[in-house]
This record gives sequence, structure tokens and C-alpha cells, in this order.
Amino acid sequence: MVIVQRIVVRWTKQGREAEEAARRREIPSAFTVPPGPDAPLVVHDVVVEEGTGYSPTGAVNGHAFPCQLNGLRFTLSEPALRVARTPVWAAYPTNRFPGQVFSLRPAERARYRANFRFSGYSTDWYYEEWTINIAYRPWRRDMFLVGEFDHDQDERVSLYGGRRR
Repeated sequence: MVIVQRIVVRWTKQGREAEEAARRREIPSAFTVPPGPDAPLVVHDVVVEEGTGYSPTGAVNGHAFPCQLNGLRFTLSEPALRVARTPVWAAYPTNRFPGQVFSLRPAERARYRANFRFSGYSTDWYYEEWTINIAYRPWRRDMFLVGEFDHDQDERVSLYGGRRR
């Protein structure tokens, strides 16, 4: 079984101030995982938005392989789970090219982090920071809360200009 916990933190241009940034830093990089459907790939989506006072909301869904989830593609080719980056259109930075991020073996866990600045026609800029926890193992409620990850890829950049944090 493969379990993915995708945490999306979203804020607006007005939320760039120091007080809001401090609130975002307090958001955990993992949550407990609720039981999910009987599916080869279970996704626990957690969205934490400025508009809701950074109160997390979640949903759990089952998927089949291969599966593409906003910027990542999951393919199961025994004995490995392959996780590859896919293009995220209308986002900065634009130079995150498609390519393999992880190859997980059974019992392994990985964490992928990225951030983006989005805009579209007639919309204001908004920002997202993703933390995607991935486990190729049986479900446990605390599976992302304890222990070290086997793989960790951090692709966060400065979204406002200047040096990476």
C-alpha cells in the first residue's frame, strides 16, 4: 500500500507580513493519517489556508496507479514506487523540469517540499508551500509523525526575491 499525505499551505500577497509568516511556520509538516479506502494509493489531502485562519481541513481518497497529483506522478513498478516531478503550469519558479524525485522500496518513507507563486488571468498572486509525505508501507495513524524519513527532497525557493531561506 502507498499512502501520500499532501499538505498545502496557501496565502495571499497580504499574508506575506512577518506575523502571518510566523503563523505559517507553526504549521506541522505531518498530521495523523485517518483510515482510508481500500485502494493501491491512498491520498490524505490537508489544506491550510490564510482565508480560514490556517485551520487545517482534510480529505482522504483512493486512487489507482499510475496517478498524477498536482506536480507529482506516482508509478508502481515492482518492487519500487517511482515518484516523478511533473510541470506545474502558471507558477513560479518555472524551471522545475520533469524528472524522477524518488524511488521507494517497500517499507520506505519520503518527504518532498516545494513552494510556488501562482497567478492567472484576472487573479491576484497567491502562494503555496507543499509538504508531501509518502510511505510505501501499511497504514498507521502516526506513520509520518515518528522516525526518520529514508528520502528528503527540499526544492523550496525564495518566492519574494532575494536568497533562499
